[in-house]
Amino acid sequence: MEKRGTKLVLICLFLIGVYMLAREAALVSGKNHNRDPGKMILVDAGHGGTDPGMIGVGGLKEKEINLEIANKLKKILEEKGFYVIMTRKEDKGLYDNDCKNQKVQDLQRRIALIGKYKPLLCVSIHQNSYQDPDVYGPQVFYYEDSIQGKELAGYIQDALNTCLDVTRPRAPKGNRTYYLLKRSESVLNIVECGFLTNPEEAELLQTSEYQQKVAYAVALGIDEYLKST
Repeated sequence: MEKRGTKLVLICLFLIGVYMLAREAALVSGKNHNRDPGKMILVDAGHGGTDPGMIGVGGLKEKEINLEIANKLKKILEEKGFYVIMTRKEDKGLYDNDCKNQKVQDLQRRIALIGKYKPLLCVSIHQNSYQDPDVYGPQVFYYEDSIQGKELAGYIQDALNTCLDVTRPRAPKGNRTYYLLKRSESVLNIVECGFLTNPEEAELLQTSEYQQKVAYAVALGIDEYLKST
């Protein structure tokens, strides 16, 4: 009886070991599949650390809104089967504390990440500002000489205008001066989600519900762009 019990225990341990090995193999296989460059997207939450970005109504800091939306976008894209690279996951910049020009180093390192991972496309999440507080609405920028960048911007801009019920819809805008747009080796859009200087829009952008709508719209635009190509 004692021998039989010992044998059963050994068989159970063996079966558990086989299960654990198979599970680990499946997880590794899944990770490798998700890291396929054809399914990789880089999401950049603008600013961070000592760089607050734009300061809006009531001292609202752009860097905080950027990160909230970027994290929500990451989750939505992953649910769609993409592997997402984040340039930052917390309130930190991409610079050394003793660097004399932290802003330049921060931007250079964001570009270096794009060069390292060579993602399918990149979106950089930002918030806008203007001296006139009545100005509002999302605006997408692309590198002026990039045909693919312009196409991606068109899809994201349309999705933002529709999903956010924008009363005065904007068109995507070409640019040749923004560092990220000029230096990126991959297709990249800068998504200005709204104006922190507009009281109504600033209030909306602080809510999780509206941030989710913005993230959903950006993901929808990316999805439509990839289907078209």
